[in-house]
Amino acid sequence: MPEPITTTTQTHASLIHMIEGNWSLEMDGVAMYAALAEEQSIPERRTLFKKLSELESKHAELWGKRLVELGAEIPKTHSGKGHAIRAATTHSGMQEIIQEIEAEERRDVARYLTQMREIHDEATKTILRQVVLDEFAHAHVLRRLDSQSDDRSALDYLLHRQRQGTGSWIGDAIYGINDGLGAIFGIVSGVSGATLGNSKFVLLAGIAGMVASALSMGSGAYLAAKSEKEIFEAELLRERKLLTDDPKSAREELAIFYQLKGVPNEDATKIAELLAAEPDQFLKTMAAEKLNLTEDGLSNPITSALSGSISTAVGAFIPIIPFFFMSGIPAVIAAAVVSLIAHFAVGAAKSMVTVRSWWSSGLEMTLVGAAEGIVTYVIGIGLGRIGA
Repeated sequence: MPEPITTTTQTHASLIHMIEGNWSLEMDGVAMYAALAEEQSIPERRTLFKKLSELESKHAELWGKRLVELGAEIPKTHSGKGHAIRAATTHSGMQEIIQEIEAEERRDVARYLTQMREIHDEATKTILRQVVLDEFAHAHVLRRLDSQSDDRSALDYLLHRQRQGTGSWIGDAIYGINDGLGAIFGIVSGVSGATLGNSKFVLLAGIAGMVASALSMGSGAYLAAKSEKEIFEAELLRERKLLTDDPKSAREELAIFYQLKGVPNEDATKIAELLAAEPDQFLKTMAAEKLNLTEDGLSNPITSALSGSISTAVGAFIPIIPFFFMSGIPAVIAAAVVSLIAHFAVGAAKSMVTVRSWWSSGLEMTLVGAAEGIVTYVIGIGLGRIGA
């Protein structure tokens, strides 16, 4: 059993050597996936390999940054050519290449999990947790690419595996008000500048924009929630097939996720085996770990559509209220004051679904709204003069 690596003087060099090896491994992955992308004629597959290359590059950046933090230099070259050489020199077909790379990705996962058990440096462990999840996802993507003729399925998994919605109508409503207020305030400012606050034209443009924005936001929220639900259900079907066809592999995958949470290897294996005895719960757990989604956390498409469209209409209606009672410059000033107050309130409300303080979020929204209003008003004046 190797001695745990710490950041003490005696083991500092060992830690740096390990991280240099990890950096080299990731740089090799960058080169490998980039080379494979260049060879592809299928657009989806080319995009997939490019994305994988970009993710490997981000991993290399993380390791490079950690080396600098430890007082070491980032290597100028890397010697880990195994992946790239195998991919470049093999005479096998693409499916054989993909199978070989998938096996390499799984070996990388095993290597990183071993490192997590052997080191005590928390900063390095944090990077390892992130990288292990990504590398495991890479292997999962490659397995799909190998087993399915539809490359879109593998690409969709890669693009959506970290998607996570708020699962709350409150979030939809707040962002709906934000979008409606911002969009129509810009329209009202622009038309006011062009017509010197003619209430007839401002109301016409504002109401038309309000309806269009509300419908657009509602339909967008509906489709987003529906797609999220479909992705979750599709993941359940895929995992059900894996559990049926290869239960051992499915249990091993789930055990890895628990190991990343700090559960010892033996305990993680036992938990996975216990869950496997309840297939429905096992499948939901797998989907939750891979997509960061749970069935209870999914947004209801109808609720999302209603909250998104209604809140957008409410936000859009605020800037045009003064023009029902006033006209000219006084109406423009009143609309600006009301809208900026609303911007601050919406920004403060956003703190309910973010981690920022209410006052800083509100102030930021107010400044953005003020800048938007000034710019569109000036543009409106210019367009008004051109029209005149």
